[in-house]
Amino acid sequence: MMRVYFDADTDLSLVRSRKVAILGYGNQGRPQALNLRDSGVGVRVALRPGASSAARATEDGFEVVTPAEAAVWADLVVMLAPDEEQAAIYRDALAPNLKPGTALAFAHGLNIHFKLIEPRLDLDVFLVAPKGPGTALRDTFAAGSGLISLFAVAQDASGQAEALALSYASAIGSGRVGILPTSFAEECEADLFNEQAVLWGAIPELILAGYETLTEAGFSPEVAYLECLTEVKLIADLIYARGIAGMREVISNTAEFGALKGGTRIVTADTRTEMRRILREVRSGSFTRELIEDAGAGYPRLSASRERAAAHPIEEVGRTLRSLKQP
Repeated sequence: MMRVYFDADTDLSLVRSRKVAILGYGNQGRPQALNLRDSGVGVRVALRPGASSAARATEDGFEVVTPAEAAVWADLVVMLAPDEEQAAIYRDALAPNLKPGTALAFAHGLNIHFKLIEPRLDLDVFLVAPKGPGTALRDTFAAGSGLISLFAVAQDASGQAEALALSYASAIGSGRVGILPTSFAEECEADLFNEQAVLWGAIPELILAGYETLTEAGFSPEVAYLECLTEVKLIADLIYARGIAGMREVISNTAEFGALKGGTRIVTADTRTEMRRILREVRSGSFTRELIEDAGAGYPRLSASRERAAAHPIEEVGRTLRSLKQP
């Protein structure tokens, strides 16, 4: 049985005694910086000169420094810049300037697991990965709760890396709900697989396919949107609260019988074969290589994907229906 750690298992004074530099002020950077500060941790935000997020960090009351300046000042640097930028930041700004004994933390295992970054041996290297978007990390913290986090240690130069990781996880709110042990490899590979095969890859494509099937058959775009997109939140909330079996206990017999009839016709043996192929690509590093190549070329594939998504008719319908919501 996996051990779950809570606030009572952590020593918050460990991270409070550190000078913490948050590198990046986006999806995870801003919420983690705010949560840490609210937990009594001294934080500076490290951004490249001219970064668009610098103004917001300053408005939030943080001192903004360059990554190199942060490396000189801090004794805990948290890498929350985009995955594809981290190796260059470490090479150019951190490695020459980090003091011996500094801790280097990540929210995703990609750069360490695939050896894009090979940290100096005198550094502690750990992972704290909140299992949810940064907005949820901040909102649940402000409400007195938090998000579950995974944690792992890749290097323990000081003998305190695990204790510091748990202290950090507690400071961002995860000790209120649970901190679970993993490894850099497990967190990275499971996350990359899920992003492609389930969460950000498959579910949106399934929504679009359902919407297109209904509208092509003459159904109104508004009804197709409500059926294929809006109700996804309802089932997600039920599954989150009750599990899959529990969700089926509270839906209608008609809906449950529909699931019986349709589910395995969509998720077929071929689907599962493709999922295994995706996992092999993740574990071999080929996905990471493609990501880095696209970034190096200026994101042509990612940019084209964003343009296609923005141009889909479902977006205009969504804007209209979302405007109907009451404040």
